[in-house]
Amino acid sequence: MHVLVAEADASLAELLRSRLEQEQFTVRIIAHFSDLSHLSEGPPVDLVILDRNLPGPPDVDPLQGVQYRWPETPVILLSREASAEERVHGLNSGADDFLVQPFDVAELVARARAVLRRRCRCASDVFRFEDLEINRVSHQVSRGGRTIELSPKEYALLEYLLRNPGRPVSRGSIIEQVWRMQGDTITNVVDVYINYLRRKIDAGSGHPLIRTIRGVGYQIGENHAAR
Repeated sequence: MHVLVAEADASLAELLRSRLEQEQFTVRIIAHFSDLSHLSEGPPVDLVILDRNLPGPPDVDPLQGVQYRWPETPVILLSREASAEERVHGLNSGADDFLVQPFDVAELVARARAVLRRRCRCASDVFRFEDLEINRVSHQVSRGGRTIELSPKEYALLEYLLRNPGRPVSRGSIIEQVWRMQGDTITNVVDVYINYLRRKIDAGSGHPLIRTIRGVGYQIGENHAAR
C-alpha cells in the first residue's frame, strides 16, 4: 500500500515514515501543497495523511486539492488544537478520519488500517494479473484457482513486483522497498526469495510469470497491466 504523508513538520513526517514503513507501507513525503505537482509519475496513492494546515496558496484548501487529484483515495487529516467545529467541517468535507496533535503514532497506524479496510470493502480489494490474484487486505494469493501459501516477506516481494507489472526492478530497489534496507551487499537474499516465489507461483504452470532481466533484476509479466 502506498501512503502519501503531506506534512509540513519535517520531524513528524519522518517519524510517520519510519513507523509506517515498519508496517510494510511504502511512503512518500511532501511538505508543501505545490509538491503535489511533482507526483504525476509513480504508483497510485492508496492513502493520504494530510496536514490540515499544509503550506500552499492562500486560496487553495489542501483537502480539496488532494480530493481533486485523487478523488477515490481516503484521507486522514492531522491538525494542531483543532476545535470540534473544525473537525466536523473536515469530516463533512470528505475526510475519512481526523486526528488532533499530539497523538499516538500507533493509533494513527491503526486508524489508517481501519480506513483502508472500510474502503476496500466498497472497492475491489483483489489485485489481478493474468490468472494470479492477491487480496491486499487478507493477503490471500491464488493462481488459476489454486491457493498459494506465502510467508509475509514472500507476499511483500510479490506485491512489489505486481506494483511494477511489465517493468524490471533492480535487486537494490527490492531490498529498499521489501526489506527496508539500503546497500547492495545483501542482494543475494533477493535471489533466494525469488526462487521461493517461482516454486510457489510458477510451479506446474506452462506460462511462468516471474522473469529474470539479465544485468537489471526481475520482472513480472511482459507487456501486461494489472487491474
